[in-house]
Amino acid sequence: MFVRNKMIANPFTISPDQTIPEAHEIMEKHGVKRLPVMKNGKLVGIVSKEDILRASPSKATAFSMGEITYLLSKTKISQIMSKNLITISSDALLEEAATLMRDNEISFLPVVDNNKLVGIITETNIFDAFIDLLGFREPGTRLTIEAVDEPGIMSNLTSIIGKFGVNITHVAVYRGASGKSAIVIGINSLNTEEIEKTIEEQGFKILYKLQNK
Repeated sequence: MFVRNKMIANPFTISPDQTIPEAHEIMEKHGVKRLPVMKNGKLVGIVSKEDILRASPSKATAFSMGEITYLLSKTKISQIMSKNLITISSDALLEEAATLMRDNEISFLPVVDNNKLVGIITETNIFDAFIDLLGFREPGTRLTIEAVDEPGIMSNLTSIIGKFGVNITHVAVYRGASGKSAIVIGINSLNTEEIEKTIEEQGFKILYKLQNK
């Protein structure tokens, strides 16, 4: 799956010349935590709720509420935004986006094509894609099967299931360190007793079964 399939297109943005109260108003109104900062059609930074909190006076400050409001109204986004941007292309794989986020300990990536901001991708988008890829919410049965990690195993399993006239909707493989793998197979049927029996008769072990009706 590609970044373009899960990204948020046409995200809300802000100018570096706007102020903290303006950024806070946009975030609250639209329920977002981060805003790409755009100048003359070019991405120049990112501002987040965390940036705003860091720039706001402490609750222990001696400033009055009026003074705090005045200070914030004079603080431009360019003064608090993050400028060290890590971006990704809409044609990149979601795995690439997830790896970039994990390796750089960030939860958000601007999506840029040909120097133009086309969207954003967040941790939540990645989580949603992971759930979709595994078919976790779809009706049917998900079997987690322990198998020896060797050639022909997947072909054997799919052949067994295919004989019962059901469709395999999702497959995931989690390789272990002991030469065995946990294979998660999604099937578009709730009547899997005979399938399970045949799988185990062929030497496989069913570790877990989940059904969604």
